Amino acid sequence: MISVVIPTLNAARGLPAALTALVPAAVEGLVKEVIIVDGGSVDATLAIAGDAGARVLTTPPSRGGQLAAGCEAARGDWLLCLHADTRLEPDWETAAAGHMARGEDLAGYFRFALDDRGARPRLWEAGVALRAGLLGLPYGDQGLLVSQTLYQAVGGYRPLPLFEDVDLVRRLGRAALRPLEARALTSAERFRRQGYLARSLGNWSLLARYLAGADPARLAERYG
Repeated sequence: MISVVIPTLNAARGLPAALTALVPAAVEGLVKEVIIVDGGSVDATLAIAGDAGARVLTTPPSRGGQLAAGCEAARGDWLLCLHADTRLEPDWETAAAGHMARGEDLAGYFRFALDDRGARPRLWEAGVALRAGLLGLPYGDQGLLVSQTLYQAVGGYRPLPLFEDVDLVRRLGRAALRPLEARALTSAERFRRQGYLARSLGNWSLLARYLAGADPARLAERYG
């Protein structure tokens, strides 16, 4: 029923946990297939994907292009697009199945969470919840559960190297987006490395420039 699509590029560190979280849903038959779309990894990413039984596609490195290729190859009625460093927490499949069973052709996204302790990650999570709820802009690290019908109707992912997620959800529109009652736990490694304040300011600056019409390819060069 669900085709999971994960774009990868040297994702060996986070990919095992992302794939492991999908196993219960695969056993239950909810997940039909997992498609890894790799952009040229030189680490153990492809071996991990192969050992997990995932379908592996290779494309030039561009997250939007990789997602588009994976969704085009998918055979499920629903698509679940995930980042390789995002782990869906237990019982996510209950929330996903409930969303699909409602019969509304809406896209669902998970509640964002960081794998870090303290006040700073909790503040960032609250900010993400406000952005997703008020502005209708969930990011790709929250996952996106969307029917093939709706995905095709809005034109799918465009081959953008950055903000391909924002581009798609803007075309979906806030009225077609629903939060799911399950968390998507994302690595906080970049926040710890760069600092929460610096990372936050950098992300918001890039988003503002993108929304003002800046070239995503130029912005991708500044995204680390």
